[in-house]
Amino acid sequence: MDVAITGASGLIGKALVTALGRAGHRPIRLVRTPATGTDEIAWDPAKGTIDRDSLDGVDAVVHLAGAGIGDHRWTAAYKATVLDSRVQGTTLIATTLAAMRRPPRALLSGSAVGYYGSRRDEELTEESAAGTGFLAEVCTAWEGATKPAEAAGIRVVHLRTGVVLSRSGGALRKQLPLFKWGLGGRMGSGQQWQSWIAIADEVGAIVHLLQQDVAGPVNLTAPNPVTNLGFTKALATALRRPVFLPIPSFGPKLLLGGELAEALLFTGQRVRPSRLQASGFAFRYPTLEGALRAELDRSAA
Repeated sequence: MDVAITGASGLIGKALVTALGRAGHRPIRLVRTPATGTDEIAWDPAKGTIDRDSLDGVDAVVHLAGAGIGDHRWTAAYKATVLDSRVQGTTLIATTLAAMRRPPRALLSGSAVGYYGSRRDEELTEESAAGTGFLAEVCTAWEGATKPAEAAGIRVVHLRTGVVLSRSGGALRKQLPLFKWGLGGRMGSGQQWQSWIAIADEVGAIVHLLQQDVAGPVNLTAPNPVTNLGFTKALATALRRPVFLPIPSFGPKLLLGGELAEALLFTGQRVRPSRLQASGFAFRYPTLEGALRAELDRSAA
């Protein structure tokens, strides 16, 4: 299977390129620089350009590109960048595929569990309604931008991803130094839910969904979400370090800005991967303890 991938230089994209190659597929990266070989396709979502001819005959597209949610304070300008990078890129991909003579059979497009907003202890599945707040608005617009591809008969999957656990990047990599120094602690009350997934299961689920007859939203989260307190204790135990004092909200809010810190650290979602499990996907790391052990063991190797 020939699979074109946007965001191939990101945390998930890099791992997906490797996983597809190992599974016997041919990953083709969409790049913002001139293509240097048959495994690259040039595109520029900001300018609305893409090498459509090179996409002809591709079996599927996995669209992961978008500005980092937690890379900068949420100024009005950066919030516009986060939204535009997703809507513009997705619209370009969807309209391009819809107009092709030989379109791919599937478009797997990124999204996130932020779609559900802050829902306290409510168990959320793909049937749950969208929530409120900036991340929910972004995810709703992001998913909506795939409509041209859906209207053209392309199977579209919205990958509603949770917190991806990887030693190579993301939230876990940022947390490890503090926890290794014995300074890790719960965020606020620690009762906010964290819906997480091991990087191996994230890319495994994407490869799985490329080959299944599944369309619409699919939650890419492990079947056992935990509270922030549960995550804190599990990570401290895995590192054989004590749990430090709780981290009050004013510190991260001062550092990151109130809206960003509240959305990423002090609220959460209790998400179940109902459709993924119903499709027959088997998690390698269904429990947090196993996922952390696997990542930390590889980190020490």
